[in-house]
Amino acid sequence: MSTLARLHARLSPFLAPVGRLYALAMHARAELYARGAYPCLTPRVPTVSVGNVSLGGSGKTPLVGWLAEAALARGRRPVILTRGYKARPPHRPYLVTPGSPAEEAGDEPLLLARAHPGAAVVVDPLRLRAACFALETLSPDLFILDDGFQHLSLGRHVDLVLLTPEDLGRDWNRVFPAGRWREGRRALARATAFLVKSSPEEFAAARARIEERLGPLGRPVFRFDLRISGLRTMAGEPSAADDRPYLLATGVARPAGVAAAASTFFGRPPAEVRAFPDHHRFSPADVQALRRAADARAAPRIVITPKDAVKLDSLADERFLVLEPTPVFGEAMYACAPFDRWWADILQTS
Repeated sequence: MSTLARLHARLSPFLAPVGRLYALAMHARAELYARGAYPCLTPRVPTVSVGNVSLGGSGKTPLVGWLAEAALARGRRPVILTRGYKARPPHRPYLVTPGSPAEEAGDEPLLLARAHPGAAVVVDPLRLRAACFALETLSPDLFILDDGFQHLSLGRHVDLVLLTPEDLGRDWNRVFPAGRWREGRRALARATAFLVKSSPEEFAAARARIEERLGPLGRPVFRFDLRISGLRTMAGEPSAADDRPYLLATGVARPAGVAAAASTFFGRPPAEVRAFPDHHRFSPADVQALRRAADARAAPRIVITPKDAVKLDSLADERFLVLEPTPVFGEAMYACAPFDRWWADILQTS
């Protein structure tokens, strides 16, 4: 645990009253939207939101990409609506292309546009404005709302809420600033289904908490995880894993999850993990520091995530290899099939 995390844990009991007030304010906001006090548009095309109740990464971007590919495989025209955290587009709404600069598009929107070129990606913090733009110019027949659980100005037909074992355990209902949650537990009643990012063992360990805390809501609960399906070069060519040491560099919200997935893929942990802040913008000095660290560990390869790769285009060389994570779906509770089959039925009937 970092020094900052230890300090926050000590202060959490004193911050809890502020967290309860924040949860009340967020609940009141949701109620006002539900009563029509604030403008809300439900698009005429099917709309699915992928979001979470807590701060930090829970696999939203890979899942959004998977949903887009599943729609494309069925001949649909999906449009991904995303805030574009830390994006600096010249105008909004901003249609992302595979050649868009990372500083304009944001790392996650650019990653989605490159990995799923058949889907349109629109950046705008005002999702309602982005949806209107897309309806006028892109002829979508499916909206995928990235990180949309708290963006209530745009109605949705399906609300997917991603959780982690920590959300169901030690972090349960600990609302910012006392904890990581953006809203209180009453917000979970808005969900259509829950996806718990976890290993089979973690899911089994959390089953009792799921039954206690999510079961009364009567929503399907699905397990999913991210599996590394391969490696590629910065140029996009496949690369084989071998038994040489590697250094892992990552700028995501939960670097431990990336390290665990990489360790499973390679069959051993990285020689060193260099964790940067989420959405970190890499500089030439960062790249030189990574090369020196890899040399010190006798690691010929520096392994990064796709999210980091879009920001290292002009900086990285052949020494850098990119992990390719893929969502995999497992057990289901309160549903008759895993998520991929459940989602196929939703697409077929929408």
